[in-house]
Amino acid sequence: MPQLPDDLDAVAVRTWCSLALEALGRERAEIDAINVYPIADGDTGTNLYLTVESAAAAVEAVFAAYETGATAPATADAVRAMAHGALIGARGNSGTILAQLLRGMAGVLADGGDAAHLRLALTRAADAARQAVAHPVEGTVLTVAAAASEAAAGEESDLRTVVHAAYDGALAALAKTPEQLAVLGRAGVVDAGGRGLVAVLGALVETVTGQAPVRGPRTAHGKAPTPVDGGSVVGLPVGGTPVEGVPTAGFPAGGVPEAGVPVGEGPLDCPEDGVAGPAFEVIYLLEAGDEQVARLRTRLDALGDSLVVVGGDGLWHVHVHVDDAGAAVEAGVEAGRPYRIRITHFATESGHDLRVQAEPAQRAVVVVVPGDGLAGLCTEAGATTVIARPGEPPASGELVDAIRRAHAREVVLLPNDAALRHTAAAAAEQARTEGVRVALVPTRAAVQGIAALAVHEPDRGFDEDVVAMTAAAGATRYAELAVAERQSWTMAGICQAGDILGLIDGDVAVIGADVPATARTVLDRMLAAGGELVTLVLGEDVPDSLADALEEHVREGHLAVDTVIYRGGHQRAPLLIGVE
Repeated sequence: MPQLPDDLDAVAVRTWCSLALEALGRERAEIDAINVYPIADGDTGTNLYLTVESAAAAVEAVFAAYETGATAPATADAVRAMAHGALIGARGNSGTILAQLLRGMAGVLADGGDAAHLRLALTRAADAARQAVAHPVEGTVLTVAAAASEAAAGEESDLRTVVHAAYDGALAALAKTPEQLAVLGRAGVVDAGGRGLVAVLGALVETVTGQAPVRGPRTAHGKAPTPVDGGSVVGLPVGGTPVEGVPTAGFPAGGVPEAGVPVGEGPLDCPEDGVAGPAFEVIYLLEAGDEQVARLRTRLDALGDSLVVVGGDGLWHVHVHVDDAGAAVEAGVEAGRPYRIRITHFATESGHDLRVQAEPAQRAVVVVVPGDGLAGLCTEAGATTVIARPGEPPASGELVDAIRRAHAREVVLLPNDAALRHTAAAAAEQARTEGVRVALVPTRAAVQGIAALAVHEPDRGFDEDVVAMTAAAGATRYAELAVAERQSWTMAGICQAGDILGLIDGDVAVIGADVPATARTVLDRMLAAGGELVTLVLGEDVPDSLADALEEHVREGHLAVDTVIYRGGHQRAPLLIGVE
């Protein structure tokens, strides 16, 4: 049996993320089923799961950086990675608020993980989340978070007592949410976001104590809890079971809405529930300063509702419900640099009016690209794109969303990164359960994806098309240039920090002093084995003169080889090379 932590160190944070992901995975469908507020679109459980999945992946990346395994990362590194992962992967209103809760906790836990720091962390988290919401409403996840922090603040004992108190406080507050929010009371369910937070806190209890919490409030000493508001004790509803004493209008046993029965919906900050809200949900990450974000909040607040802006230190996650999605994105452009923009039309994607959806296409291609430039190129070729920002690989949920956006019966998925193999496989499996025929072509680099897309023909048979795309990708050798971050042993010898590394087919083959010379050496080595076409993808800061010089170098040394050049935009590598 693993040793139980006396404080929240890096290993405990890793365990917490893993257990929280497992808990939300088990309860995702049930949380989705009771999602009636702010929009009854049945995705709160899914959004929370994807947010925590991103947080957990970021923490795993920190641990993976410690190659020897002899030591663990610092607690500060783990909690900051958790918060950053949640921020960049936050989905929906509930996921965005959870990201801010984790960010608030990380700011304190980076300094220590004992009981005193955890009490303060929960308070900071609840305060930060409430401040991030333009118009807070009681009876939501904000109320549950505040109750958890208040319950923990009253405990001066050890870490285990504090986490139990936080969990019990959250659970008791969750049971009261139908009394605070009319739409929940009419539906006979608790708040879905609040229930998700209880699952996350339950995972924290299991991390610290080694045992999953019981389904119901408890006291610090294990005594029977007192009834809520003088009535009977209300435990966590399982499977959306109606809350005791609350009418279940429109809901059968189990809490799932009956077909055709309105459940009431309204925006997060709308004073009157049951009123139709805005048509679009707009979400994006934003690079901007504090002053620009303050002005953005004011403008978006005037455009719509459910406004939540979380983050800091130049990176923000923006969530809002609006009727004019273009205006919401334009506001982000004026404030800074928005990216990972996601626009959801509630009428079509929540299933409220499926008749307006077009018939699915027969076949589509979904491709992961490392920068904006290639995204534009692939979009022009008819593909649906997912941008993998430097240090921010897409989670499986993003790939599933892209497959859904492609809206086709058959989908060819090009991950373009060996590290995304398992993520892409999980996304493909999920899409198959939804009735989409998905083929995963194991492309390991963007240039292989370009080669595969170039031979794609939607009019031929699916299997034939997949074989042709796979063959084209396999016939393309790939390379990239990278800057060494520290001294290290490589296949080409010892490199120093700042050296330019030339990686061919994933292995370091060349160590150079500058980009032009290293690129020429890499090209010569690749073309020594033959080739007919060279593809160069230039990073954002690489001058056009380098591309011209490399094209001339290829022309002088290899007369029968053509060269094509693309601008990749903001990508990790200054130069990507493909040889077919």
